[in-house]
Amino acid sequence: MKDLAEVVATHIVDVPDFPMVGVTFKDITPLLQAPDAFRAVIDGIADAYRGSVDTVAGIESRGFLFGAALAYSLEVPLVLVRKAGKLPRETHGVSYDLEYGSATIEIHQDAIVEGARVLLIDDVLATGGTAAAAASLVEQAGGSVADIVVILELSFLGGRRLLADRGVTPLLTV
Repeated sequence: MKDLAEVVATHIVDVPDFPMVGVTFKDITPLLQAPDAFRAVIDGIADAYRGSVDTVAGIESRGFLFGAALAYSLEVPLVLVRKAGKLPRETHGVSYDLEYGSATIEIHQDAIVEGARVLLIDDVLATGGTAAAAASLVEQAGGSVADIVVILELSFLGGRRLLADRGVTPLLTV
């Protein structure tokens, strides 16, 4: 997937002082607006994991975009990892810290088949809290985390320290 780094790099836009002063937001919408680039990303990830995962779990909210396309391509179920209170049935939940706050995420208790190999996907790995919480949820539900794929890793925020015992595959690291 090394060739995807250039595709991602040329389709990310820096937005200074968003969502707050001092933060530079990495906007992935140009990647979504370029059909050939988006297709290359989804096809590249799918090719790398085809036959080795049973479920894709997309982390709210931009992970849903990549997760849905990836699950479709792999012909496996999609599980939504959502903010607390957004899922209508019984859930597992985990609270964690963000780079500028805290949050709780949930999945349905019956979302993952016991023993399923789950590929977690999100747009950005920052401090690692969301990815670590999502991995914990997968395990609470009876699955195992096959890998965590992110479109962009912000290495300067040290997110891997919370994921030291887990596989993390970024398409691009800055």
